[in-house]
Amino acid sequence: MDVKGFDKEKIIRYWIDSAEEDYGTMLTLYENNKNSWALFVGHLVIEKLLKGLYVKVNEDYPPLIHNLLRLAELCGLELNQEEKLFYATVTTFNINARYDDYKTNFRKKCTPEYTKQWVNEIKDKKEWIQKQIT
Repeated sequence: MDVKGFDKEKIIRYWIDSAEEDYGTMLTLYENNKNSWALFVGHLVIEKLLKGLYVKVNEDYPPLIHNLLRLAELCGLELNQEEKLFYATVTTFNINARYDDYKTNFRKKCTPEYTKQWVNEIKDKKEWIQKQIT
């Protein structure tokens, strides 16, 4: 890509730093039992890291999408069924936390056990994606 002003490393750093800030927010929300919002922000963490990986792999600006499975595919990641399920499920945290008609059902789903499981999975995937970027 030959776009004037495109600084690949600066853009990747932006996505990593932004994801790291959101990760701290996710943990704070989780520690304060704001489970549905913690998972919503967890989605942002993964999305931003995938966008950083996209810049690294494709040497272009990431697409303006929120579908994590699609972003992972656009990064060229070889995904097994478990990974596809992870990205598809975490994508729903964005949708379910955002729209009123989904919020009530999503809040009920976000039990302490459910949220703990997904916070841990988001943490693991965050670390894995960061290793792919650096």
